[in-house]
Amino acid sequence: MRALYPFTAIIGQDEMKLALLMVAVDPSISGVLVFGDRGTGKSTAVRSLANLLPPMRVVTGCRYHCDPGANGSGCEECQERGRAGRLPSELVPVPMVDLPLGATEDRVVGALDLERALTRGEKHFEPGLLARAHRGFLYVDEVNLLEDHLVDLLLDVAASGENVVEREGLSVRHPARFVLIGSGNPEEGELRPQLLDRFGLSVEVTTPDDVATRVEIVRRRDAFERSPAKFLETWLPEEERVRAQIETARRLIAQIVVPDAMIEHTTKICMRMGTDGLRGELTLVRAARALAALEGCGEVDLTHITRAAPATLRHRLRRNPLDDSGSSARIDRAISELSGA
Repeated sequence: MRALYPFTAIIGQDEMKLALLMVAVDPSISGVLVFGDRGTGKSTAVRSLANLLPPMRVVTGCRYHCDPGANGSGCEECQERGRAGRLPSELVPVPMVDLPLGATEDRVVGALDLERALTRGEKHFEPGLLARAHRGFLYVDEVNLLEDHLVDLLLDVAASGENVVEREGLSVRHPARFVLIGSGNPEEGELRPQLLDRFGLSVEVTTPDDVATRVEIVRRRDAFERSPAKFLETWLPEEERVRAQIETARRLIAQIVVPDAMIEHTTKICMRMGTDGLRGELTLVRAARALAALEGCGEVDLTHITRAAPATLRHRLRRNPLDDSGSSARIDRAISELSGA
């Protein structure tokens, strides 16, 4: 198996790394969109995140990674087995599944196992990428180039949390709840608004513009390629530290208090920015809570709201033809005005 570059060895992209850690702590934030220049570590950071995630407990033998403590919300097979007695379980790595741009619909949602149908005469469902990604992460590189019919599939499943397949005499329904992560270059096209709205966080990555950072990036990457095992060993303590930080944050997050004053502040920010609906407020509260959990704080304060706001809101803003400043600058200005008031 090919070695993955350590997440903690990535430098110069702090906002992207923080956004990925926040969804690792609280999957209900609903995904991360990473847009920016080519060669800035987008794919590297996403794939290396999988090495930091604590293993998850699944029903032994389940093709959909069902949670043994799901209380009847698992797949049909696990529900039937659960009625007969306690389900056996095991620990497995959290899935990080790539969705290729050229994937067929059958590969994504699953299809009839033709070999089994022809050799045994049995109708048997072969799970697709959505089944493999359940309770994990589904990663789409160049997400802005994804074909419309696959976008429609993702939107349907993301909204319902279930994948329903009815074809060739098969009728299969299984849970498919995952964190959607997309990356791409904005110069190659924009995302459909419906899909854009499904990402909880959006971060912008750019090529570092200072010599020291660029030199250090090249030096570390060269060291990794020359001796992956040695490089991974060097960064193992830091990887273990962040893994423990994620585990601790997951335990703490249910106990973190979000004062009414902070909820009111998030609402004022979203109203000032003119975001549609209430998803902006809900996501900002969740992101601020995840950030507080990562930092070991028992209560969300103004600094957490301020730091989480750009990633939460920049992709939800309406375009203002009279304001040529970037979305991040508009958010910072709104927060400063509210703080001054």
